[in-house]
Amino acid sequence: MHADPLNDGFPLAILAKAPVPGRVKTRLTPTFAPETAARLHEQLLRQTLKVALAATPAHRIVLWTSLEHDHPLFVEFAERHGISLRPQPEGDLGVRMFTALEAMGAPGLLVGSDCPVLAPQLLADCHAALAHHDGVLLPAEDGGYALVGLRAPCQAFFTDIAWGSDRVLAQTLTRADSLGWRLAQPAKVWDVDRPEDVARWQNQDTSP
Repeated sequence: MHADPLNDGFPLAILAKAPVPGRVKTRLTPTFAPETAARLHEQLLRQTLKVALAATPAHRIVLWTSLEHDHPLFVEFAERHGISLRPQPEGDLGVRMFTALEAMGAPGLLVGSDCPVLAPQLLADCHAALAHHDGVLLPAEDGGYALVGLRAPCQAFFTDIAWGSDRVLAQTLTRADSLGWRLAQPAKVWDVDRPEDVARWQNQDTSP
């Protein structure tokens, strides 16, 4: 699938850490060496960007960087594909996600870089859901979520959440209820966080 040439696509933000050994995918060690874990992280990020580019035009994509904002991989992405780079702000994950969504100026989607089952049509379906819902989530098997989209970003949606825990999704759904929001959840997905996830990923056909 490719973005519809009759429209301008939709805003899409990707939160991306530079593939620095020892700083990414640390839960994969010691099964994998830090350098190997970093290479796996880079592969996941490349795959995420490939899916994103198949779903929406490059000029609608912003890569929000962390660890090393001028990492050669990020420079390559910007020069080769024409996507924008912006540094993630200081603060917890909620602050960083809210900042990325608010910066869009229109309803859009935000994803991480470690969900290998994202597909262009799934991204398109998630964005389409914003026409009839206040937000959209892709729940993850580990109790979090791999994608969030909001029609009108609200910082309260992201506050007092136990980021990194298996309670993230439940707490987020409770927060949505307190705000009176209706959330779409088009599919359940999984992330690559543990060594067994790597085998699951590499045994799947995840081409867009």
